[in-house]
Amino acid sequence: MTATATTVPQDAGKTLQRDMLAKYYGALETANEKGEPVAYLFIPGNIVELTRCFDFHAVYPEINALQCGIKKVAGDNIVRAEDLGYSSDVCGYVKNDVGLMLADRQSPFGKIPKPDLLVCNYSGCNTFIKWFEALAHFYGSEFFLLDLPYVRGTGILDGDVAYVVEQLRELIERCEARTGIAFSEVRLREILARSREAEELWVQILRLAQERPSPFDSYFEAVFYMAPINILRGTRECVDYYRHVLAEMQTRRDDRRGPVPEEKFRIVVEGPPPWPHFRAFWELFKRWGAVAVASTYSKVGGLYDPGVRHDPARPRESIAEYAMGSYTNWNLAKRADLLRRYVEEYEADALVIHSVKSCRSFSVGQADFREEFVNELGIPTLMVESDLADPRYFQEAQLRNRIDAFFESLTQRRLTGAVA
Repeated sequence: MTATATTVPQDAGKTLQRDMLAKYYGALETANEKGEPVAYLFIPGNIVELTRCFDFHAVYPEINALQCGIKKVAGDNIVRAEDLGYSSDVCGYVKNDVGLMLADRQSPFGKIPKPDLLVCNYSGCNTFIKWFEALAHFYGSEFFLLDLPYVRGTGILDGDVAYVVEQLRELIERCEARTGIAFSEVRLREILARSREAEELWVQILRLAQERPSPFDSYFEAVFYMAPINILRGTRECVDYYRHVLAEMQTRRDDRRGPVPEEKFRIVVEGPPPWPHFRAFWELFKRWGAVAVASTYSKVGGLYDPGVRHDPARPRESIAEYAMGSYTNWNLAKRADLLRRYVEEYEADALVIHSVKSCRSFSVGQADFREEFVNELGIPTLMVESDLADPRYFQEAQLRNRIDAFFESLTQRRLTGAVA
């Protein structure tokens, strides 16, 4: 039975998510002791549906890193990694993960299990490969590189799909050998059907931000609402969660409630958030009545709203297409076009780029985006910089000055008729 907007209390989705994540981390904490298989995966373009067929617990080091950032322990983990020899310009997520390992994998949500299998689903980030190679060395775990062709202007080609499908065949054989569980395509199709159902619901939620006022913030709130589709995709709990969230957002829409008392500016946001200072960063925009109506980071796990879906009728092919269809695996021209479409479709007033010092897969090309949007498209664009994990690179006073000056300019231009 589908929940209706009138039966779902405010913030029911957040309460449900807390319970789901508590259960998820609780199962991880005992996985090694129980002899249950553990696979490490990356979020962009991951193939968790396939590993679920073999009862692997899925661990996402990026998720662990952002949780450490929010809980204010990433800085200590990063220093441990630097003491081991990692340089200051290495990805903050990598150093957090290495530092977490050096601290016996004790995260704010419990102990993270050691991996039996490291599935490096490479998606536009070379750091992923070296990251999991390092973990394979530290843990002595099996390493599998899923090599994903970069998506060019021609899009995903049939040959690209065939290339990835053949690698999935090899991964299936490796999983069978490691777990002793025979692969079942019937089970895979069932899991993919649940993934697709959750993806459809998530897209409905995202598109509600086209309303005025937007019922939720598609960056500062969406980064939390997207957690289950990244971590628990393919489960019935994930589907049920997005039914609740959709109903809750429909209630907000009907009540004309948004994330700020009065929506004054609609923005599109590019780049990951600064997790160690997440709340402070959000407040810098809230005070101007700015609401993110679309963002690229909320699509880092999959570009669902442009049409990427899992398909139980084409199980391996759709997994391959999904794996390639993540934002960081698109070329710069396709990324810029997506940002432009977001500005137009969601009637945004401006583009905000948060450039992350240690994340090249996101930050590359962002200066070019700013020049294109300002000079060629005439779209007001703000670019600021800090880091997604390292708290040392967040300078709140400087950011406040930049952000205040930008919105003051937007306000003045709106008053003079230069901005709609």
